[in-house]
Parts: sequence; C-alpha cells; structure tokens
Amino acid sequence: MPTLQLAEITQANRPAQLPLLSKLADILATSPAVTHLMVRGSLAYGTADRLSDVDLVVGVQDAQLPTFIEAVDTLMSVEAGALLPGWRDTIVADLGGVGMVFLVPDNDRLHQIDLYLAPVSRIPRLRETVNTAVVLDRESAPAAVQDIAVAESFAASYLARPRTCAELLIEHLVLAVLLHKRIKRGQRFVAYSEWHRLHTATKDLIKTALVPASQFWGWYQLREQIAVTPIGRACLDDLDTAISGPAIPQAADVTNAIERMLALVERACPQALDGLHDAVTAYRTYQELA
Repeated sequence: MPTLQLAEITQANRPAQLPLLSKLADILATSPAVTHLMVRGSLAYGTADRLSDVDLVVGVQDAQLPTFIEAVDTLMSVEAGALLPGWRDTIVADLGGVGMVFLVPDNDRLHQIDLYLAPVSRIPRLRETVNTAVVLDRESAPAAVQDIAVAESFAASYLARPRTCAELLIEHLVLAVLLHKRIKRGQRFVAYSEWHRLHTATKDLIKTALVPASQFWGWYQLREQIAVTPIGRACLDDLDTAISGPAIPQAADVTNAIERMLALVERACPQALDGLHDAVTAYRTYQELA
C-alpha cells in the first residue's frame, strides 16, 4: 500500500492564525495567575478563514483578576506587540468577566485578538455554555468566597467605568477593523449593527470631550448642549455627516469615518492622541495594506 503524503496538505490548510495563537498562549501561560486558556469562535469550530480573529478565554485566579486585568495592556503591548491599548469589548456576551480586543501585527497584517478574562470560579459554567477548545488547564484550588466577591465586584466596576476620549478613539479604530472584515465577507446585518456602534462611539466621544457632566441619556439634547460653541457646532456637523451616510457602509465609508473622527479628536480633545500618534500612523498603514 503506498505511503500517503499528507503533511504538505495539512500544512497548507492549517489556519494562518495558528502561529500567532501559539505565541499568545505561550505569553499568557507564563503568568501563574492564569489557570485556563481556551480557544473559541471559528478557530475552535475549525471554520477559520484568513480574516478570522483569535478568540481566547483566559481563566484567571479570582483574587488576582483585578491585578491581571490592570496589567494586560502592558503585557500585550510589550510581549505580543499590540498596536494600541485594549478596547473594552461592548459586543461580547457577559460571561462573568471582562472582554478586551487588541490589534496585533503579524505577517504584515493587523489581527484582531479577542481576550475574555474570566475568574476561574466562572470557568465550569462557561464551559457548559460556550464551545471551546482547551489549550491550558491547570489545577487550581477552589476560589474562596471572598475572592469570588472581589472578582465579581472588580469586573462590574471595571465595565461600568466611564470611557475616556482616548478609549473612545481606540473603540473607533477597532470597530473599523471589524467593519472591514464584515464588508469583505458580505455580512450585511452585522455590518449594519457595527456601523451604528461606530456612530454611537462618535456621539459618545463628542459628549465626553465637550459635555462630560451631561445629565442627558444617549442622543438626547445634543444640539442644545453642544452647539453652543464653534467647536461644538463643527463636531455636530461631523456627526450629522456620519449619520446621513448609507445604512450599510462600503470600505471607503469606513475609512472616511475614521479620518473624520481623527480630525474631530484633534479639534475637540487632542490630548486623547497623546502617546498614540505613532500607533495611529501604523494603523493607517496596515489598513491600506489589508
């Protein structure tokens, strides 16, 4: 019987994200606070394409969850080369922890890295409800009641913390990456949803910059509160331009929205770009190459 030569085919068809996944797993596993690493999404299902993100659930000792989350930006920047601080994910389902999205360059592309940082006390329930492939499963003692309370309290307060102008700037950049992926895949319904999120982020950015103490919810009283200064009127003109566009964007619409947002930031809250100028320049370059 002839010998089957399958190694080359296997290599050619393995997910392109696999080396990056391996690198990230090695980085995260070095922390003694990390007890579990689980892949979810298309990489777990075996349906990944070249646009797929790397979606990891990271189980962290309950007592150490606050410290780990506060340090993860530095870890991902220094060790993984993340372009920007993590975006506090507002799309991911609530699984008892904190979702963060990072943009990491690899092989001349900008990859979306979704980390869901969950206290280890939540891992058994998470495994029952989310399809995952286990990469790391360390034995750990059951979390003490007080440690569980610490993790729950921290996650709730972290997610409720008001976003800064810099965080909202990063939200725009991450959402633009997501939108370009939806457009390429023809995922019109998801693109519609994320396009609306981008407009909402622009509105939130304007309010945070110009009326941070506003008592009005959402989109109410924008003209009355913001159009009282030349800067405010210019910002509302930008927002009006944004929401007057198509319901489902094309790639050029997304690019224009980001450029409009960056000009708005320079006008209304230039301090949000402190320390991010090089990252934004690199981001633009990767988007042009995509």
